[in-house]
Amino acid sequence: MATSFFICLLFTLNCIIFSAFYDSVNGIFCEEITEGIEIKHVEKRSHLHFFFHDVISGKKPSAVKIAGPTNSSAYGFGATMMMDDALTEGAEISSKLVGRAQGIYAIAAQEELALLMVMNLAFTEGAYNGSSISVLGRNPVFNDEREMPIVGGSGVFRFARGYAMAHTVWFDYNTGDATVEYNVYKIQALKKLLYTPFKANEEGKSNRSRAFKFPLWLAQPLLA
Repeated sequence: MATSFFICLLFTLNCIIFSAFYDSVNGIFCEEITEGIEIKHVEKRSHLHFFFHDVISGKKPSAVKIAGPTNSSAYGFGATMMMDDALTEGAEISSKLVGRAQGIYAIAAQEELALLMVMNLAFTEGAYNGSSISVLGRNPVFNDEREMPIVGGSGVFRFARGYAMAHTVWFDYNTGDATVEYNVYKIQALKKLLYTPFKANEEGKSNRSRAFKFPLWLAQPLLA
């Protein structure tokens, strides 16, 4: 009998507490929060300067032919080279190594010496170590300056775009070896996420505002 009474008492108290809690949630202990998210785009501009060494001759060339036409033409149309060329700080190949140009270039024109360049500029120096810039474009090698677009990047160059300017500083007509000066101008769109919780009053207007900057990796799912 006592046990039944005790169970009934607990049930009654539970109903009273739940009712009070429900009223409190809809009363002074609960406030409605509306959350706003703002995406801010910030562009970072950088200039990189280095020298590209394309070595075809010798016992250890950095560029080798992997495909080509059976019949030769005046400009070697169709010839395709695979490269792993050194990128250095100075014009001399013995100067400080800052990276490698890895990819393919092919003669893509029949009436002039113009290359299709598909390469990654993979850097090994300082803060850029392990990061790369991807270049895809047309390279008419006998022009004084050639412009090729940047189509992307990795590591610290993620989201990169821009262009690369190439200028030949030395070319050996007998061997085909060349040294090319590169000026790379890149732009990165850095997306910052601002999280702004604010309380709406009876008129639906905000009466408080706070903003917190989220790191890019945390914002990725929302920016995709």
